[in-house]
Amino acid sequence: MNSDNAQADLRAEIIAMARQHFNARPEPAFVPGETYIPPSGKVMDAEDCGTLIDSALDMWLTAGRYAERFETELAEKFGTRYAKLTVSGSAANLLAFACLTSWKLGDKRIKPGSEVITVAAGFPTTVSPIVQYGCIPVFVDVDIATHNVDVDLLEAAITDKTSAVMIAHSLGNPFDVARVAEFCRAHGLYLIEDCCDAFGATIGGRQVGTFGDVATLSFYPAHHITMGEGGAVMVNSPLLAKTVESFRDWGRDCYCKPGEDNTCNKRFGWRLGTLPKGYDHKYTYSHVGYNLKVSDMQAAVGVSQLSKLDRFIERRRANFAGLTKRLREAGLDKIYHLPEATPDSEPSWFGYLLTLRDDTGIDRNRLVKTLEERKIGTRMLFAGNLTRQPAFQHVDYRVHGDLTNTDKIMNNSFWIGVWPGIDDARMDYMVKVLEQLTREMQTGSPEPVA
Repeated sequence: MNSDNAQADLRAEIIAMARQHFNARPEPAFVPGETYIPPSGKVMDAEDCGTLIDSALDMWLTAGRYAERFETELAEKFGTRYAKLTVSGSAANLLAFACLTSWKLGDKRIKPGSEVITVAAGFPTTVSPIVQYGCIPVFVDVDIATHNVDVDLLEAAITDKTSAVMIAHSLGNPFDVARVAEFCRAHGLYLIEDCCDAFGATIGGRQVGTFGDVATLSFYPAHHITMGEGGAVMVNSPLLAKTVESFRDWGRDCYCKPGEDNTCNKRFGWRLGTLPKGYDHKYTYSHVGYNLKVSDMQAAVGVSQLSKLDRFIERRRANFAGLTKRLREAGLDKIYHLPEATPDSEPSWFGYLLTLRDDTGIDRNRLVKTLEERKIGTRMLFAGNLTRQPAFQHVDYRVHGDLTNTDKIMNNSFWIGVWPGIDDARMDYMVKVLEQLTREMQTGSPEPVA
């Protein structure tokens, strides 16, 4: 046997053993009241483990063959021309906004002092890039049913300083992105879609993230698929794709892949800035950038996970429907606003948001604390109202109108999990405990969980 065949056989044996090791791990039984039910989580299998080990055996620790493959397959799955991997969804948001500030866009670039319409009911790093690039977030309110932007408020929020709209599809439920995209086109605004919680959601049969100029994804373990830490910027424009790559890769002007040189065939023939003619293009920088690249091992896990995305989304939708059915049968829809899909949409649910109706007499904070004690994981709608967060006390922002529903979500909402690791037994227990605690907090008398 020649050395190449021996090496290939050894690699196959190592990968097979890694898969075997993964499958040999015991799966703990669910014990109601003892087994914690997290609100989000990852679902991994032996194939993920084997692909990770395959990448590790290459010892190519930066982006390589798996990163290139993942970017290609991800773009195809998402419905854009390009996918640019990065270290997190938050980094993806940063790069998505940064690329629209590039001098290469000329007068169309977003400049410091520009206003960007967004919402305060969400995750901070959807808004942070606006602030970090010297722009002004303009917050509008959301609606309670879909916990998404109230699109009717956008027109009055615009000024001659408005340059963009940057909003997340909340908990996997699309905002009315078709209307928002039309609004942006009518006013010449950029649209950045934060799809970190909404991979696979559609509106009007079209994938979210394909309506605007730039979109983002997260691959943190809580999300629809995972690569551990990771994210991606999704674009159709070749110029924006190259600009995202520049900001991600130190700000360099060179676009050679790792391990390659002279892709442009004039590595020593450029004259850029006031550098001398022929200065090495690999060390020429067109932006003030970052290093936000991924490793190939992360990308390998992403490749494997992507093949299971449709199954994961189907399970999330089934769990959402299962919780809705159980909550309505228990009469809890009279006490909580249950989440509603945006009209003409097919959400890719990230979590199940419950908002206490007015005058229930129930303390949300006491409720979630007790749910956690009963081993049911909960989360707020992230920052609740960003304008009330300590990080934003000295930030220059503007509020259009009021944030009545945003405050209501901050005070009265929480969400529980729909991720694929939740099954019927866990849903039964979650709803049973929630029903018991709800009745107890309304009447003041405890009712045992059967």
